[in-house]
Amino acid sequence: MESIKLVQYYKSGNKLLGLCHAKEITPLPFSFEEVVSMVMDHKEKEIHSSIKNSDSKPEKAPIHYAPCVPPYCKIIGVGLNYKSHIKESGLPIPKFPVLFSKFGNTLSAHLEDVVLPSVSKEFDYEGELGVIIGRKAKNISVKKTLDYVLGYCNANDLSSRDLQFRTPQGLVGKNLNGFCPIGPYIVTREEVKDPNNLMIKTYVNGAVRQQSNTNDMVFNVEEIVSYVSHYMTLEPGDIILTGTPAGVILGQSKEKRNWLKAGDQVTVEIEKLGSLTNRLVNED
Repeated sequence: MESIKLVQYYKSGNKLLGLCHAKEITPLPFSFEEVVSMVMDHKEKEIHSSIKNSDSKPEKAPIHYAPCVPPYCKIIGVGLNYKSHIKESGLPIPKFPVLFSKFGNTLSAHLEDVVLPSVSKEFDYEGELGVIIGRKAKNISVKKTLDYVLGYCNANDLSSRDLQFRTPQGLVGKNLNGFCPIGPYIVTREEVKDPNNLMIKTYVNGAVRQQSNTNDMVFNVEEIVSYVSHYMTLEPGDIILTGTPAGVILGQSKEKRNWLKAGDQVTVEIEKLGSLTNRLVNED
């Protein structure tokens, strides 16, 4: 299997799927679902052959990115999954993965502005590794988990803390429009031999706010995907956000909390996956 980087982008009002190489994007003559199936069946050579036989010209950067998974996918978050974050939160280590959901309205793309709604004031970042499912998965074992994974991407589980903790259920604080930036692309699993040993950093306006390694996760990628598959069927394109390390604003003392605001630029950088950057803007 060859590693590839899949990117979705807009051109002339249409959403296209392309192959990312260096600073060029080569459009593909397939749907997202078709390419996922081809990658999972080890038919990357057919993807590359389609490019050689195509009249389409590569797109030069910059491009107008789209979220790297479809809007119909399931978005499943994992809370309290880094030991360092659990420590800063003053909470016990969970015995089982703490799951929550985000909806398709939260998806936003690399370099897309994220609107901060006026109904909230306490906005926080959460840099995370995203795991994208490649084939239908139900009741899979931990040992076979990676056979069902398409690849990985950067993710930012943006959160409104005042809304998240206003009631016992944190759904509203996790599901504001655009509050799940992902991308810029999906890196297929051949490029990432060990997803449980990747450096992860989050920057705000160029300053490092989070710096850790996915080896600090309580439940690793294989354990999380297997666990989720025992309670719901995972479908191609579904994405699991695997938790965030220490360094979130919520983890600081109250007098030191400087919540995200309009004009701030947040970047999530994960080893082998590039960088995901978004600017925050006020609601009109």
